[in-house]
Amino acid sequence: MERYTSFKDFYPYYLSEHDNKYTKLLHFIGTTIAIYLYIRFFITFNFMFLLYSLLVGYGFAWTGHFFVEKNKPATFKYPLWSFIGDHKMYLEILQGKHKII
Repeated sequence: MERYTSFKDFYPYYLSEHDNKYTKLLHFIGTTIAIYLYIRFFITFNFMFLLYSLLVGYGFAWTGHFFVEKNKPATFKYPLWSFIGDHKMYLEILQGKHKII
């Protein structure tokens, strides 16, 4: 895997690892639930919601990578940029830039 030095360079690679619309759909579902749990965390400051948000978000995403795309999540090498990429892709899905169904 190439070593990326900027998010701008990393993001096209990130998208290439999400070619299958079902992988994107699983990311979208996981991120939606995770955002709900982030909100619950900020309302209650119960750290369990923060833990649950990470488990749900990554659980759905990694299921897509391992069983649909059959690739290794970029999270393992680029955890922060992958987290940012997931949320950027989420917004782009909402904007209609990516097909998930």
